[in-house]
Amino acid sequence: MRGKQRLGAVEFAQLQVAAAEELLMARIARPFPEAMNNLQETIRAKGYVVSRVQRVDVGLTASGFKTAEYRIVFFGKQSEIHELSAAYPELIPYLPLTIVVFAEGDDTLVLTTDPLKLGEFFNKPELLKRFGVWEKDVLAIFDEVSSSP
Repeated sequence: MRGKQRLGAVEFAQLQVAAAEELLMARIARPFPEAMNNLQETIRAKGYVVSRVQRVDVGLTASGFKTAEYRIVFFGKQSEIHELSAAYPELIPYLPLTIVVFAEGDDTLVLTTDPLKLGEFFNKPELLKRFGVWEKDVLAIFDEVSSSP
């Protein structure tokens, strides 16, 4: 392979671990429809607004992929998004926050990029504090949806 380098097993495993450190993930021991409903209710209970739920499975299936139910949930606090967009227009591509939801057998997985990772790109104390709040809220949301009956 000219111009390309193959990764050894150890390097590949390290790359996977590094990528996983950027993600927050939880398994919900419930079918997809119930988990989706509970996730949205929990997001709202934390004071956020679910602005949109985007279906992804239809496009994947149309492209020939076999996939279970798959959605992206967009959520945020409207005033916070307006404030941050005006003060930091470079944050606009990262707003609102998103959670990926997909079925895996009888379970449902939820995952998102750790909001605290944004601090690596936007290293401003006032933003780092906000990113920390988002991380705490997402972890609480994931904890609640994965542990509720």
